[in-house]
Amino acid sequence: MPDLKADIAVVGAGIVGLAHALAAAKRGHRVVLFERTPQAQGASIRNFGMIWPIGQASGLIHQRALRTRQLWLDLAPKAGVWSAQTGSLHLAYADDECAVLAEFADRAPALGYAVELLDRDAVLARSHAVQPAGLKGGLWSATELCVDPREAIAALPDYLAREYGITLRFSTPVHHIDLPLIHTPAETWSVDRAIVCSGADFESLYPQLFANSGLTRCKLQMMRTAPQPGNWRLGPMLAAGLTLRHYPAFECCQTLVAYTQRIAAERPEFDRWGIHVMASQNGLGEITIGDSHEYDWVVNPFDNPAIDRLILDYLQTFLAAPALHIAQRWHGIYAKHPEQATFIAEPARGVTIVNGIGGNGMTTAFGLAEEVFAEWE
Repeated sequence: MPDLKADIAVVGAGIVGLAHALAAAKRGHRVVLFERTPQAQGASIRNFGMIWPIGQASGLIHQRALRTRQLWLDLAPKAGVWSAQTGSLHLAYADDECAVLAEFADRAPALGYAVELLDRDAVLARSHAVQPAGLKGGLWSATELCVDPREAIAALPDYLAREYGITLRFSTPVHHIDLPLIHTPAETWSVDRAIVCSGADFESLYPQLFANSGLTRCKLQMMRTAPQPGNWRLGPMLAAGLTLRHYPAFECCQTLVAYTQRIAAERPEFDRWGIHVMASQNGLGEITIGDSHEYDWVVNPFDNPAIDRLILDYLQTFLAAPALHIAQRWHGIYAKHPEQATFIAEPARGVTIVNGIGGNGMTTAFGLAEEVFAEWE
């Protein structure tokens, strides 16, 4: 038997893996964290950095997001990670968008959301970054939090090692799991339980299970500006009408049907590329912009400049920033299930796969990990 032992092995050091490593260590387990690359490079660093409870489905998922938010607020300063409690504004420039926001604001208290419907003047008083031309109103939520995902995902492993004694194994792919043994190229570990958080990597471990899981991959195109001049700050993170069609929180609104039909008829390219547009700003002053959604098991590696153009054109209908010089462009890939908020499976005794969180890892991962461990206790 190997000399290297732990209670729990976590495979994958993206946000989902980090969340499960933290949840395990907080409960006193000895944890080893494996990551095949020198630093996590997937969807966990290729996102807005939004912790976004306002968009999550009411009930369990929304409560999971609020719990994740609280854990971020506790964790970020301890790990030396920049964060800002910005809140969010959903902006309306058409009557049917206003109707959806008004209906959601009316339903929100019973569903557990704390929001405020604002008229045009109240929106402009809250944010100097909003394009005033054509603005009709907006929806304010105070629960949204922003981090820089590149900084956070890089800093959290060292914090977990320092604070909780988690053993880090970066540049260490896991080749095979046959509990109690975890096999890597250079080491074999003995563990009681393994948690596989492999994101969009469906091929390395349990490929047949993933092939039959119903999961698919989603490719999203995003951009980032250079730092804004003069220390200009965005303030609340911004979204507009297209976002109402994207997040499940708004599916309760009957008025959403007419808006969705209008956009599909007038702007079919938004549906073709799964475009909705949001903006966040990190501590460096850079504005992160996105995004699109293309679903397929096999993702096209080549980005489409026309998609970026559609995103930027729509962005400028609601954002009035000093400068929109694009300094970085990229695409991210995440795993998503078409019907479930998460995909959890046990391919072997003591092995748990946690996947399929879609684009909500930053928003829900810490809360989800707490739930996973609560079920085992």
